[in-house]
Amino acid sequence: MAFFRNISFPEPLLFVAGEGVVLRQPQMTDYGAWATLRETSRAFLTPWEPIWPADDLSRGAFRRRLRRYAEDLRTDQSYAFLIVRNLDNVLLGGLTLANIRRGVAQAGSLGYWIGMPFVRRGYMTAAVRAIIPFAFDTLRLHRLDAACIPTNTASMRLLERTGFTREGYAREYLCINGIWQDHLLYGRLRDAKRGK
Repeated sequence: MAFFRNISFPEPLLFVAGEGVVLRQPQMTDYGAWATLRETSRAFLTPWEPIWPADDLSRGAFRRRLRRYAEDLRTDQSYAFLIVRNLDNVLLGGLTLANIRRGVAQAGSLGYWIGMPFVRRGYMTAAVRAIIPFAFDTLRLHRLDAACIPTNTASMRLLERTGFTREGYAREYLCINGIWQDHLLYGRLRDAKRGK
């Protein structure tokens, strides 16, 4: 049954267009802008992310990251994007559809980050809105999952604004900033209203 088969792309996906933003696959030429944005946003991102490896911002670590992204894309396991502003191609953050599950699930998990200089300007909302049709129409997923720490009210508002519904609470769900943290669980189905 075709619905349950892995998606095959004749060539790598280049970008997903959104309102004021473009989601595109990271390239080695993005290293400088990526490392700078991550470093200048470190204090802002630390409470919401796993502990960064000591060499996380090195060129070699970025190269390994790109190889992993390419393999995950090739095997339909994960789709990693950088978010850039349409106007001037400035790097804003990143977004990933990960843990793609086929078969009877047809689901994936949404993760995202935005650099400190670009918070609360609507860029992440635009990026999430852009990835939803890609997830449901191009990848033919049935469901998207997302999770956030209960104190991350900005992330909760983002998910609810983009059509995700709060579905539960998971104790010690992910190890964030070195601590097993409880998370609120959100989901969005293919048939949710597209207008959100």
